[in-house]
Amino acid sequence: MALSKIDVANMVTGATPVANGGTGQTTFAAAGLGKRPNATPLIINGDMAVAQRSTSATSITGNGLNSVDRMYWAINSIGTYTCAQESLTSGPAFEAGFANAMRIDTTSADASPASADYLYLQYNMEGQDLQLFKKGTSSAEKFTLAFWVKSNKTGQANVEFKDKDNSNRHAIGSYTISSADTWEHKIVAINADTTGAFGDDNGKSLNINWWLDSGDNFTGVAEGDAAWLANDADRANNDGALQIARNTANDWAITGIQLEVGEFSSTTLPPFQHETFGDNLARCQRYFETTFEYGTAIGASTSTGIIRSGGNQGGRTSGRMGHGHTYPVPKRSAPTVVFYDNSGNSAKLARLDQGSSTGSNKNATLAGGSHKSFEVTSTGDSTADCLNYHFTADAEL
Repeated sequence: MALSKIDVANMVTGATPVANGGTGQTTFAAAGLGKRPNATPLIINGDMAVAQRSTSATSITGNGLNSVDRMYWAINSIGTYTCAQESLTSGPAFEAGFANAMRIDTTSADASPASADYLYLQYNMEGQDLQLFKKGTSSAEKFTLAFWVKSNKTGQANVEFKDKDNSNRHAIGSYTISSADTWEHKIVAINADTTGAFGDDNGKSLNINWWLDSGDNFTGVAEGDAAWLANDADRANNDGALQIARNTANDWAITGIQLEVGEFSSTTLPPFQHETFGDNLARCQRYFETTFEYGTAIGASTSTGIIRSGGNQGGRTSGRMGHGHTYPVPKRSAPTVVFYDNSGNSAKLARLDQGSSTGSNKNATLAGGSHKSFEVTSTGDSTADCLNYHFTADAEL
């Protein structure tokens, strides 16, 4: 069987040859497949595959990252929740290539939130990763946010883009959940902004906030118009978004988050950029790292994965001992480091007298640290010749 010729020039320029049932489209742009300006996904862990801290966290009542990496829950006096990495085995999102999701379940409801209460999922981005949007210039680009979502609640909810570099300018977009308990794919377009450039640095420049419930202080936007405006309190829709906090039967889940440069529709949206788990994990470790084994709760009583120093050059001692560690992935900035001994005691380590005994619950001090490495010391305690410790290093935005 003869093979057709390949148009090498078109391959180089990005044009799509008309062949194999041709569509009449001659370029990627005409086919809605414009080349991305980014080589890797702008959203890190958008497929919810990495959960270094925990696959499930219960009794959540306040702000924090507690399960899926990079996914921050903003919660203020509005109920209690379980936040978990959910495994998918069927449904449209699974069939689209997503095996995991970030899910929140209301476990203690707040039927009448106070005016200042809120519940939303937040994703934070560094300014240096946003320069390709050309914000604050005459060539500013639009933003397209796409994601898969599922909830027992139906109705309209808002997504807020919040500029942290320029007097907290923000833009509001909207999406609608049409069918309960069904994975649906949503696309939200946000206008280009010729006012206020993002800082070209490792600081927090953009929040993306999925509003799920709120008190009256944050209502007032029936449906976002995607325009950038001076920041105000109106972010959720008029009835407080989906009202996830109001009943213990409520839940909401998300996966497949992607952010694209320019405006796309459901037919022109570029494919989700799937990464290997290892590449995804390494990008997450720029913001957070732990020595506890994947799937093991931080602070667990375990020696699996623990760091052991190479021994004390001066031999066995009851005096000062130290150990330096270099991160496999440099952090965004010098992180907050917390040590744990083999018994799970926080801010402690173990002094190990090899061939004799392990002394747990010993003092641990961060003697020096940067975005690349740290040194831990332990002074005047049980006789030992090396140190054992777990750690977490947090450089989140």
